[in-house]
Order: sequence, then C-alpha cells, then structure tokens
Amino acid sequence: MIDQLLDDAFLTAAEDAVRAAAAAEVMPRWRQLAAHEVTEKSGPHDLVTVADRAAEEHLTASLTALLPGSVVVGEEAVHADPRVYEAVRGDTYVWIVDPVDGTRQFVHGDPGFCTLVALARHGELLASWTFAPAKDEMAVAVRGRGARLNGAELHAGAPRPDAPLRVATSHPDYTTPDQKRALLGLTTSGVDPRPCGSAGLAYLAVARGELDALAFSWEYAWDHAAGLLLLTEAGGAHVTVGGRPFSITGGNVLPFAAARDAATAQRVRGLMAAQ
Repeated sequence: MIDQLLDDAFLTAAEDAVRAAAAAEVMPRWRQLAAHEVTEKSGPHDLVTVADRAAEEHLTASLTALLPGSVVVGEEAVHADPRVYEAVRGDTYVWIVDPVDGTRQFVHGDPGFCTLVALARHGELLASWTFAPAKDEMAVAVRGRGARLNGAELHAGAPRPDAPLRVATSHPDYTTPDQKRALLGLTTSGVDPRPCGSAGLAYLAVARGELDALAFSWEYAWDHAAGLLLLTEAGGAHVTVGGRPFSITGGNVLPFAAARDAATAQRVRGLMAAQ
C-alpha cells in the first residue's frame, strides 16, 4: 500500500507543492521583510515571519489536497494550538511541516534556510523533502529507496579517523542544565564543535559529508523528521543519550546524536553520556 502511494507521480507532485509554496510565499519576502513582519515567539532566538505563516497555509492546502484524509502538523499551527501535535502519534497520514527552517537566517538575509516537509504514519517516516530555495537545492528521501540531492544519490560515508569530528550542536538557550552538561562533552579534544543554524540544512550537510554529526536537545518533529529520513537513507544513524534511536513521537531521553554512520553516532553519544 505504501509503495503504491509513494509512486513517482505522487513524489513529484509533493516536490512541486514544496517548490510552489517557497516560490509564492517565501522567496518574494526574502530580504524584503519590514520590521512589523517579524515577531518573537518564545524569545529573541525564536522568530516567526509573515513568510512562515503564509507558506504553512499554502502547504497545508496543497498537501492535504494531494493526499485526501491526511493532516498537517506545522510549526505555526502547533504554536497556535499545541493539540495539533498529537496527530504525529496517530494512525492517519501526517505531513510534518517547517515552512521556513532557519528563520533567523531568513530574517537576516542569509541563504541558509529551507522548507522542510516529511510524510509519516504511525510515527514512521515515509518520505521527506528538504528544499533550500535560495540555493536551489532539493533533497528527497524515500524510506527504503535512498536519498538524493538535485537528483544525485547521497552517501554520507564515514568521517576520516585522523580528523576532529565536525559536530553542530543545539543553541544553549534551548537546553536544560543536564542537557548543557551533556553537550559540554562535545568540547573535548578530537571534536570540532560549531553552532547549528537551520536544522534541516545541518542534516543535509551530514548526509553529504560536510559535517560529521549533530547533537540536538529538543525533539519538535518539524525540525527533525525530514532530516532524519534524509540522513538514514544516505547511510547515517541516530541515537539518544539514553541509547535508543530518536522517535518523532516523543518520549526521547535527550540530547541525541545524528551522524554519518552508526559508529560516529555512538561515539558522540558516549561523549555526551559521560558528563
């Protein structure tokens, strides 16, 4: 049934929907935002713009029309009504949407933002689309069928054993004291820690071998769903500090690591668990 659903026509239509939303609602506002079109949600590092809201509305209409009976769990809809998030744990098809991932970068006119869409059911990720419109990069992953960037296969590979691990980490404002201590394990020798901007583009960087691993301390599905499927289909792996794979349905022991291969994910987990 899933293979029949995820045929080439469906996957192309979903990709077209993502591109159309970005073209209509995001790119015309890039570097054109007025001050009143940007507001804070939980704090200065958690911004929302008119582009975020308009793109999510656009995607909600187009994606549910593509798959009747499906629902959308979007970052802005959940902010307005947290009960929307429960659909991630349900038995219907759910589109998990981050209309502008890397809103801070978008606001500052940086090209490091993307639109993230993933399709899931029963908490299982089925397909994902990571679109960086300012870079014209589209990464698509389908469960069991691999990952591609602009049509070329993605293979994460393994880090060089003689090089420091390049690890992007959570912003400290998003962590509890215990999580901060865990992330401090990534300041040890042999690790090259760096801040994370757009989570979706960070996952893509690992999938293409430009980063070796990620360490995140929050579990909102819209930040991780598309990237996790992209990375695992490129050969990567993920594990929480509690020792289990990360789940988009929640209940994770955080922080968690996502890496180019299983050995690196476990290495990063070990550094965090040792704190």
